Amino acid sequence: MVHWTDEERQAISSTWAEINVEEVGHQALARVLVVYPWTQRYFSTFGNLSNATAIAGNPKVRAHGKRVLDALGDAITHLDNVSATYAKLSQLHSEKLHVDPENFRLLGETLIISLAAQFGAAFTPDIQAAWQKLMAVVTAALSKQYY
Repeated sequence: MVHWTDEERQAISSTWAEINVEEVGHQALARVLVVYPWTQRYFSTFGNLSNATAIAGNPKVRAHGKRVLDALGDAITHLDNVSATYAKLSQLHSEKLHVDPENFRLLGETLIISLAAQFGAAFTPDIQAAWQKLMAVVTAALSKQYY
C-alpha cells in the first residue's frame, strides 16, 4: 500500500479539480502518439494518425484521451487502493489489448507535461512530485496483471 501525505493528497485533488478532463486527456494522448509514434499500433481503428495535425484533430484520440482521464479520476477517488481499482483495466490491457506496460509510463509523463503547460508556475515542484508519484502508482497498478 502506498502512503500518501496530506500535502500530496491536497496537491493532487486541488489540481484535479481544475483540470478540463477532455482537453488535458486529449493533449496527453496526442503527445504520446506524436512523440512516441510506435504507440500508434494500439490505435489502428482510430483512422488517420499520419502526422501531428491529423492526431490533434482526430475525434477518436480526443474521446480516448477523455476516457483515460476519467479512469485516472477513479484512481484519484481511490488513492488508497489504486491497484484494486485498476484490476480489470490491467487485465484488459494485458490479456486482450496486449499493450506494452511501458506505454503507461509514457502517458504519465505526457500528462505531467500537459499539466505543467496548463498550470505554469502554479505547478510547483511539490505538486509535480505528487503527480509523478500518482502516475508511478497508476503505472504499477495497470502493469500488475503482466507479472
